[in-house]
Amino acid sequence: MKDVFNGNLADSQATKVTAIKPEQFDIERYAEYEASLNERCKAFTESSSGVLVYRRMRVAEVFSSGCRDMQASLAWQLGALQESMKFKADVPNFLEPWYGLGVVATAFGFPYVWAEGQAPAIEGKFASTKEFLDAPYKAVRETPEGRHNLEMLEYFLDKTKGRLPISYCDLQSPLNNLSNIIDTCQFYLDFCLEPEQILQAMDRVADLTIDYTRIQQEMIGDALVKPGHGFSSSRVFNGLGLSDDSMTMLSPDLYADLCLPAMVKLGNAFGGTVFHSCGNWSGKKDLVAGIENLRMADGAFSLATDPGANPTEGYADTFANTGIVLNTRIVGSAELVLQKVRELWKPGMKLIVVTYCETPAEQAMLYDKIHEICQ
Repeated sequence: MKDVFNGNLADSQATKVTAIKPEQFDIERYAEYEASLNERCKAFTESSSGVLVYRRMRVAEVFSSGCRDMQASLAWQLGALQESMKFKADVPNFLEPWYGLGVVATAFGFPYVWAEGQAPAIEGKFASTKEFLDAPYKAVRETPEGRHNLEMLEYFLDKTKGRLPISYCDLQSPLNNLSNIIDTCQFYLDFCLEPEQILQAMDRVADLTIDYTRIQQEMIGDALVKPGHGFSSSRVFNGLGLSDDSMTMLSPDLYADLCLPAMVKLGNAFGGTVFHSCGNWSGKKDLVAGIENLRMADGAFSLATDPGANPTEGYADTFANTGIVLNTRIVGSAELVLQKVRELWKPGMKLIVVTYCETPAEQAMLYDKIHEICQ
């Protein structure tokens, strides 16, 4: 069956929706809908094995240049919440004050740069890890980007009366943040030449991220869904979602010894670590499953989702009976999704299947068949 990545799409996981202004959105209706789905999420968290289906409503504009306009971002996301209620699912969609993936990195003096029609990038790099450690830095909340992201969160909360589910912003792991602001060649050499500097740098980023995340945690209060960002999330789930894509560049021992301590420290401050990497991380799946207090791991399992998607082989054996949730994103036909689910499922798995069906009818059929398979 066909499973190819469409390079002509700006966002392979996006859905087109109609934006809705806050005053036109039925908060009460969505709150009731979310509460009903959270009951299923709660039962899943308390079970040693099971499956949930999440029809993610990702709006391309929210994760590109559209993030610059908080009013437009909220309207697009409210449109996504409205659309999501048409699709049979177990996990509710949520709001995210997404303002680029470099918010934490701006603490080290590099501002956002905006190319037309694109999400923000970080402008500048340190020549080495030592230069990074010697450079001044400030709390994320004191940077223009950090302040803006908190203002965006405050706007979302105000316009939705604090009643709709909201996640943290996109924080990224210490490794990902450092790889954005230190010269790539020297950074990876420093893993071998200056391991103590790498550990110190990772820890510094973790501490800054903890501080900034606690501010958001306090602001959001009971509306907080976890683990947030691109993960299936709920008020009854736990942990902190961290994208750690640069782990694919490192050997298992360097990753375990020099990256995981800071990431675990960061995750444990918020109920446990939740891991994501784009691409194929199957060669490190046993290492990932062994991360201290890991709550969930996320990956792409079709080429239509990610041109470097994970093969399904071995994932069920690795994650079954661990209590760790495997969050599987699968763009593709219903036939393809069901094939992947059969390969990923075995008793003892805690599996979340993220779907992207184009119609409610297709979603309902797929939902029922996924639940039939995963028994």
